[in-house]
Amino acid sequence: MSLFGLGSRNQKTFRPKKNAPSGSKGAQLQKHIDATLGSGNLREAVRLPPGEDINEWLAVNTVDFFNQVNILYGTLTEFCTSANCPTMTAGPKYEYRWADGVAIKKPIEVSASKYVEYLMDWIEAQLDDEQIFPQKLGAPFPPNFQDVVRTIFKRSFRVYAHIYHSHFQKIVSLKEEAHLNTCFKHFVLFAWEFRLIDKGELAPLYDLVESILKL
Repeated sequence: MSLFGLGSRNQKTFRPKKNAPSGSKGAQLQKHIDATLGSGNLREAVRLPPGEDINEWLAVNTVDFFNQVNILYGTLTEFCTSANCPTMTAGPKYEYRWADGVAIKKPIEVSASKYVEYLMDWIEAQLDDEQIFPQKLGAPFPPNFQDVVRTIFKRSFRVYAHIYHSHFQKIVSLKEEAHLNTCFKHFVLFAWEFRLIDKGELAPLYDLVESILKL
């Protein structure tokens, strides 16, 4: 996907890249995403293709957005250290604590890098769970599927918020700001199209979100 290609020097990812759900449907939808993204019209690219199942569309795109934020954060791992970012923040007013409801039930304060590590582990576990993200064509999605997708998007937004508030100058020095901005615009347009993130969660970057959505 050339639109989101990074220069070869920054191909380090925080996690191995995930593939879209296998089976002809996943591959077909991936081709549609690639084709519409290639047109440069992100508003068009996020829309549910006519006649397609919304859960299939959410699933393929959720994998794509995981890969994007994974690559972006991968460029910053040497700068986003526990010494530089001892807590997971998005500016002075917002701090995020980690809990997954299973291994860690009570929210704990962790460094930004540890938060992102926990988050990527958690998202990967959801994507790899065939009871949540079915790999076989025609396999049913669980009743709570869209709730899981909303949680993935809500938490992924926090990574963008941290990057913009704490590492934007580093992104500029790496000449990756256009890539970051395009990825975030795509993410916001998709999340808004399918109501995946509550408005209040967007507060740390609301001015930027507002300019993207032109509210």
